[in-house]
Amino acid sequence: MRLKIAILAGDGIGPEVTNEAVNILKAVAEFGGHDFTFVPLLLGGVAITATGSPLPTATLDACLESDAVLLGAVGDKKFDALTPDKRPESGLLQIRHALGGFANLRPSIAYPALSANSPLRPEVTEGADILFVRELLGGLYFGSPREWNKSTGEAWNTMRYTKSEVARVARVAFELASKRRRKVTSVDKANVLEVSQLWRATVTEVAKDYPAVTLEHQLVDSMAMHLMNIPRNFDVVLTENLFGDILSDEASIITGSLGMLPSATIGGTVNLYEPVHGSAPDIAGTGKANPLGAILTAAMLLRHSANLEEDAAAIESAVRTVLADGHRTADIARGNTASQHLVSTTEMGKLVHQALAQSIDQRQSMHAV
Repeated sequence: MRLKIAILAGDGIGPEVTNEAVNILKAVAEFGGHDFTFVPLLLGGVAITATGSPLPTATLDACLESDAVLLGAVGDKKFDALTPDKRPESGLLQIRHALGGFANLRPSIAYPALSANSPLRPEVTEGADILFVRELLGGLYFGSPREWNKSTGEAWNTMRYTKSEVARVARVAFELASKRRRKVTSVDKANVLEVSQLWRATVTEVAKDYPAVTLEHQLVDSMAMHLMNIPRNFDVVLTENLFGDILSDEASIITGSLGMLPSATIGGTVNLYEPVHGSAPDIAGTGKANPLGAILTAAMLLRHSANLEEDAAAIESAVRTVLADGHRTADIARGNTASQHLVSTTEMGKLVHQALAQSIDQRQSMHAV
């Protein structure tokens, strides 16, 4: 398997966690005899400093020529004085739009070893395994007109969707649900918003093509509550852009930390992969960053851009093993500290690497029998 991967480490802790994810991908390539090429590129604050643009043309061109894009994080307070279209986050929105990925996949899983990390009771989170499918190219983030008129003290954004935009992301959700527990929960605000009424009608229509998958509708406010008291009731959660951003971050409570959450953006010219957490510049360089979200993101890259399901599953299994052995970065070091081992970003990466090597060795031995 040949794979060309563009690496956009970005700002803050982005380079630290991305480095550990790349090391895991290199290990998979070595163990499996794959040919992975990694192309480091600039995005966000580091790109502004070097070139004046949050998304240099050279970066975008190289990403479009790659098989997948792995991103760390963007953002730094020192650029807050810039207008929104010049800030690091603008580069992220621009590359998402340019690559064309419209379906953002965000898993939220309750790991047994981290049950003490969630403020929710273990009996509430136990067994929770939710996959958010967030529409990523429409809604308030991209709708126009949008403006902040400082002279009049007014600002406005436009939430806009077309039927075709809703239908294509709905199909992604139903296809994924058909391979999981066959349930889609579509989230909207159809009791108030016309856009949500279009959303609900379109999703209901698409559901007719998937008779084996159960569809339910939830209003976004009630969904926010249900995520905290009955998370096990949900399988695939389908949402528009803003609702998906908020709800999937809320669901980090189930796992115990944003640092554990991966994501994949699919459906475009080139798939984009990034952990859910931000750049966290306050802990950059301290070794406190949790690389597991980035490492799990690398697993999603192998699954969705390389069709290497066994290798993706091996990475996820290695993460579970390391957590079960009590190894913790600072953000997940809670509960019974006597049974935990506090480790740095690089140490956590090495532990996952070791567990992955053992997992792949066992798999190869089984195949050789």
